[in-house]
Order: sequence, then C-alpha cells, then structure tokens
Amino acid sequence: MEMRENWPQLLLQAASDMGINLTEEQVLIFTHYCREITVWNEKINLLSRSSSGDTLLKNFIDSLTPLPFLPHNKSALLDMGSGGGFPGIPLKIACDTLKVSLVESARKKTSFLKHLIRTLQLPEITVIHGRAENLQTNEAYRNTFDVVISKAAFKLPEFLPLGACCLAPSGILIAMKGEDVREEVDAAEPAAAASGLYLSGSHSVTLPVTGDRRRILIYKKA
Repeated sequence: MEMRENWPQLLLQAASDMGINLTEEQVLIFTHYCREITVWNEKINLLSRSSSGDTLLKNFIDSLTPLPFLPHNKSALLDMGSGGGFPGIPLKIACDTLKVSLVESARKKTSFLKHLIRTLQLPEITVIHGRAENLQTNEAYRNTFDVVISKAAFKLPEFLPLGACCLAPSGILIAMKGEDVREEVDAAEPAAAASGLYLSGSHSVTLPVTGDRRRILIYKKA
C-alpha cells in the first residue's frame, strides 16, 4: 500500500480546508499510523487488500470531518465498530484532549488497536473488545458519553438504539454516511422515536483532495 510522497502535505492542506490546523507533530503521528496499518494489513483485514495508499489518505481525511461538530474538545467519545481505528484515532490525534473509547468485536483488530495506541503513545484512549450490543447491559457505559460515533459500521436503524443507551443526557450521536441517505433516515425514524432521539442536523461535506461527498447526521436525545 504505497502512499504518495507528498501525502503529509495533502493531509495538512485537507485538514486546513476543513478548519483543522494540524501541527508537524500530529502529521508525524499520522505517518506512524500509516506505517503500522500498512504492516498489519498484510496480516489482518483492516482495509481491503486491494486498497491503495490514496484509500488510506481518504480514510484519514474522512475521519476528521466530524471534528467541527463535536460539543467541546474534552468530549468523552465512543467509536462503535472502530475497525482500523476510524474515525476515533484520527480524531484523537487531531484533538488530543478528547477521551476516546473504541469498540471492536474482532479480536485481531482489537490487538491492532491496542498496539497502535501504545506505539503512537496516545493518552486517554481505551479499546473495548466486544460487540456494541453488549454495552447496553453494562452500567459502566450507559448514559456516559458526550458523543457516540460510527463511520458506516451500522445501518441507522441498528446504530440509533445502540448509541442512545450510551449517550449522556446532553450528548450527541454522529452517523458518518455517504451523501444519499434519505431512504435510510426515513427507515430509521421508528428506531429514533423508540430510542428517544431526533435528527438535529444533516450536514453535506465534500472531502478535500478527493472531492467525495459525505453526509454527517447528528441525533440528540429528545
């Protein structure tokens, strides 16, 4: 998975276009992230084996898009279905005061995430090995988080009730989706109502560098 030689500059520019100012140290951490995920991807399926370096760059950029929508820079954030660490780890790198928890059910991916956190020396970030459904019955996670987020790991009708259980009363749930989500949003209305959530924001985002379109959906507790 070869990255363009100028990808750190592309990442810097993309972040700047989104109003995010990355430091040289943060870009260096992303460089280490890139190296680790490239090595581990040969052993476990973090990204498609056919993925290019540009795919990884796009994942970094994509993962940063929710940052302007977070309530504050010390939010407690739960990333459900984190996989290769997206979006939780890029968000943590860009805003090191976030308190991040990553939920991942696959043991090998969990091992990668724990290794990555140690290697990148990221503070206040933990990995929860298990299914997101199991958090509903664990009092340690109920009504706890300022933000519950997922990057296309679940369909909305499934994600909303899972996330609602973990949200603090004033928290927000962020679903990162493709541009065309109207049918999925409509299908999720019964789940939203049953979970005590309402759609408070729907933001269209064009990714810098790639030009891909995304939709950031924000739900709040009614």
